[in-house]
Amino acid sequence: MTGGLKDGDTEEEFLHSPFIRKQGNIYKPNNKDMDNESLNEKTMEDVHTKEIDLVNRDPKHINDDVVKVDFEDVIAEPAGTYSFDGVWKASFTTFTVTKYWCYRLLTALVGIPLALIWGIFFAILSFIHIWAVVPCVKSYLIEIHCISRVYSIAVHTFCDPLFEAMGKCFSSIRIRTTKEV
Repeated sequence: MTGGLKDGDTEEEFLHSPFIRKQGNIYKPNNKDMDNESLNEKTMEDVHTKEIDLVNRDPKHINDDVVKVDFEDVIAEPAGTYSFDGVWKASFTTFTVTKYWCYRLLTALVGIPLALIWGIFFAILSFIHIWAVVPCVKSYLIEIHCISRVYSIAVHTFCDPLFEAMGKCFSSIRIRTTKEV
């Protein structure tokens, strides 16, 4: 059952070790080196427990051109029509603080339910894509391959000779254009 006992190994110790043969691990037939590091598989990172970045919350920059609205993007006074400096500073502070706290309040109240809804939506979308769309497309491609072969044979059998004959007939036609004065 095993590849044999090594010197100094007892029968009980060897029963619990991985099956190793001279050609390599049976799960990795091309692996000739059988040290402890080669038996350890590369661990996959679990997407459900990965750490999130609390500083850069848009690492893929999907909202760069959409929601970056600052005070200067909304309210601007042209030269010559300035309000009082205090009013301008208070307006800036009011706009910025109101936008900040309204966003925080809305995300606190609506963010988690919407995350739940979007999570369900994308789970359903992934499920439909994996279990319905891709198999249907693959099935269609397999079925259409047979039809395309028949169609190709029909075109080469009937249309190619017809168009070849028409090409030979019309190849002797010469058109000459002249300008009349």
